[in-house]
Amino acid sequence: MTIELPKAIQSYFEADKNGDTDGVSKCFVETAFVKDEGKTHLGRDEIRNWKSNSSKEYEYTVEPFKIVTEGNRTVVTSHLKGNFPGSPVDLRYFFVLDGDLIQELEIKP
Repeated sequence: MTIELPKAIQSYFEADKNGDTDGVSKCFVETAFVKDEGKTHLGRDEIRNWKSNSSKEYEYTVEPFKIVTEGNRTVVTSHLKGNFPGSPVDLRYFFVLDGDLIQELEIKP
């Protein structure tokens, strides 16, 4: 199933798919943060390091299949498959956008 994603979110998933950690970080505003696995990563440098570390530790694919809006958040549900504990799993990505960039991202099961 193909869904249409806002530009910033599409760019995030494309950069992630290509293992482009710099590209992932450039999808965010300078003061953005990511919450994932109980940790918060603040700013582009920490976001780049977060994505770089997760990409080194695990190989995975992400397939977004559902998108909804909840208040000011865009929620994308994606199917993840890879060599990480609990694979495969569906995760929800809660994005807050600031124009064509991401202000906040929280990832939850």
